[in-house]
Amino acid sequence: MKGRLAFLERWYEGVKAAARHKNAERTFAGVCFVESSFFPIPPDVMLIPMVQAAPDKAWRYATIATIFSVLGGAFGYLLGMLFFDALALPVLNALGKADSVADFSARVEQYGAIAVFGAGLTPFPYKVITIMSGALKINFAIFMAASVMARAMRFFLVAWIVKTFGPRAEAIMKEHFGWFTVGLFILLAALYWLYITLMH
Repeated sequence: MKGRLAFLERWYEGVKAAARHKNAERTFAGVCFVESSFFPIPPDVMLIPMVQAAPDKAWRYATIATIFSVLGGAFGYLLGMLFFDALALPVLNALGKADSVADFSARVEQYGAIAVFGAGLTPFPYKVITIMSGALKINFAIFMAASVMARAMRFFLVAWIVKTFGPRAEAIMKEHFGWFTVGLFILLAALYWLYITLMH
């Protein structure tokens, strides 16, 4: 990675190295929080090596990731609601997320809150979801419920894969994780549609 984006590679390696530090859990919680609004490196970069080093703590790490990611999401929602044009949009543009902003806005208009859940579960940038949810004034309770479900499913899935497959987990997720989460979302959306249809 060269030029103005070279800092991302340094941050990536720095976050990965932090997983081996004695204060890894605190750093991990912080990364999960800030990634939800402006930090470009996903928590999985720390979660994977931490679970590999201590498989018996997999569910603990997934819980930390879920809690602090959702709290960070609430902060991102607030940024979007109060400071979208002045602060949030320039940050997203600087991170190269302009196309994602337009994409998520279109999804929300078409699908509503289910777009928040789907985007939170899949590899779609979560910071875009949190900030745009605030900017579009999506109901906060619905936003939080969708975020909790989506983030928990994502992080517990990553932890389970790493705990189950060990050293091969990172390669498996790089190759198949995106498609797997998209497929899981489609399945859940289909079940939800079926439930609504049968109830009516």
